Amino acid sequence: MRNNKKGMEMVQVAILIAIAVALGLLFRERIMDFINATFDNLSSSGF
Repeated sequence: MRNNKKGMEMVQVAILIAIAVALGLLFRERIMDFINATFDNLSSSGF
């Protein structure tokens, strides 16, 4: 019974990772635009 619970935890972690990767791929453009804008603002402010 202990092995079954550990296996279920691994499945849950795998599903969460898959969801995170899918969201990252879906919003890749917006994320990159945000990161680029942030670094542009930092470099223009002389940080």
